Amino acid sequence: MSPEMIAVLLILLAAAILFVLEKIPAELTAMIVLAALVASSILTVEEGLSGFGNQATVTVGAMFVLSAALKRTGAVAVVGAFASRLFRFNFWVGLLSTMLLVGALSAFINNTPVMAIFIPIMLRVGIASNHSPARMLMPVSFASIFGGACTLIGTSTNILVSSIAVQRGLAPVGMFEFASMGLVFFAAGTLYMMAFGVRAIPDRACCGGLVEKYSMKQYLTDVVLLPGSPSLGMRLPESPIVSKLDIDVLDVIRNKRRLLRPLSGIVLEAEDILRVRCDIEQIRKLQESDGFRLKARPDLAEGDFDAEQLLLVEAIVAPGSSLAGHSIRSVRFRNRFQANALAVRHRGQLYNLGFREMPLDAGDAVLVEVRQENYEALKNDDAFVIVSDVIQENTVTPRRLTVFAVVAGVVTVAALGILPIAVAAIGGCLLLVLLRLISVEEALQAVDWRILLLLAGMIPLGVAMDKTGAAALLAHGLVGLLRGLGPVAVVAALFLLTSLLTNIMSNNATAVLLTPLAIGAALDLGLDARPFIMAVAFAASASFMTPIGYQTNAMIYGVGQYRFADFIRVGTPLSLLFWILAAIFIPVFYPF
Repeated sequence: MSPEMIAVLLILLAAAILFVLEKIPAELTAMIVLAALVASSILTVEEGLSGFGNQATVTVGAMFVLSAALKRTGAVAVVGAFASRLFRFNFWVGLLSTMLLVGALSAFINNTPVMAIFIPIMLRVGIASNHSPARMLMPVSFASIFGGACTLIGTSTNILVSSIAVQRGLAPVGMFEFASMGLVFFAAGTLYMMAFGVRAIPDRACCGGLVEKYSMKQYLTDVVLLPGSPSLGMRLPESPIVSKLDIDVLDVIRNKRRLLRPLSGIVLEAEDILRVRCDIEQIRKLQESDGFRLKARPDLAEGDFDAEQLLLVEAIVAPGSSLAGHSIRSVRFRNRFQANALAVRHRGQLYNLGFREMPLDAGDAVLVEVRQENYEALKNDDAFVIVSDVIQENTVTPRRLTVFAVVAGVVTVAALGILPIAVAAIGGCLLLVLLRLISVEEALQAVDWRILLLLAGMIPLGVAMDKTGAAALLAHGLVGLLRGLGPVAVVAALFLLTSLLTNIMSNNATAVLLTPLAIGAALDLGLDARPFIMAVAFAASASFMTPIGYQTNAMIYGVGQYRFADFIRVGTPLSLLFWILAAIFIPVFYPF
């Protein structure tokens, strides 16, 4: 092996380790990879920066804008409202219909905004039908993955694999070239979830209010400041209730109104109500303290918040959110959102106390107390997806029809080969802006720049693997192990390896790492590369065994009260089923 090849393999290994450990953001790992390849002179500056102008990067960015327009105008909500009504007839009919609708939508738009619409709908349906939302959210999330695998634009990994194939002199993948195998996966996955998967999901997240769901009665109470209390006339931080008892004061309510000024500047008066968060032992100390009276804790409910012009809402940290990797304290949550974080569900665990210093992950569910006049700003902030509010106008309007027409036009133009997919997608974005269906500011906010940086940084790694011969070396090793078993075994091995990796690291990073390997394996065997790259593309989206491998799974993790083992229990048989189907049908639909 040449020194350059050794260097590329070491960079590849380091990148894989960093992606799996998640000690630093994935996009930062990608930028480190890019810098290392250029600094070591393995790639020229032009080659290193080629990912920024790659068709995959441009197309994925444009698809974010198209998807955002569908979400912001409420076009997707119309379909969601229709799906929710089907649950009135029968739970299974409603669930099957919702999975089919979500899959169909995800085939043409980014599945993250689709899930942002359907998560609150499923939560509302669960309350209305007395079914656990956990048994609805996972099937719907998986359905979005099934649907996304059916078209070129359904998922960024398909666009990326096609772009890498073009870079290596292969024909681009057509808009519906994924459909034949994708529909087999869609049908098999849906039948599996309806017959076995749903029943394997524990009956968690049962219906009830947010106070009950987050166990707030044990940690949240109101304290009335009595006349004669030693805290009268003192600023809140200096009062005994804070300085001696070490509790967290969330709000001060005076004359049934929450004081909006900073807590540090409030001078306490008699009959002030202090809403505090503390554990049972601290509450006992409060009961023994002079000058305070505790309001009855069992009476605490959402109605108490409404009466004081406060709202209690559940929000999840959005994929690509600026909050990811930061703590409640470090982002100055109260000042930034004019709201209080009361509890956090993080990686399957509920935290009522001690979470303010904990770094948040995408998909973490946060119980938020917010004043009514500040709610819209919180709801419209891209840092969160509010899942406890589904009040929307669900009628068909000209604006919504126009957005649907633009997206359909992009798909049609690209499918017929009139324009390259990147050009068609950019044209669709420009048309939406010119028609004022989305503003320039909204379009820029809609783009997940972290994913674009990830693509731009990892695409050059594929170029380096091809340039130095590292991809050919790895492919030759893989083929050497399986040559006696035939090309079907190589396709099956590529699918299995990709599906395992995509469950523990970014699906886009997995596709970038293994697509050159797949093309190299085809060249080594002297066969058409199509079935090999298709194995990588489909497997890169088949992330069912963990909540961290795919964005929609991360979105439902906290709000559905899932545990890591739930995804292993339900997702492992599904992944094995897809592996078997891939080995059987990929060579049929994409001959060698």
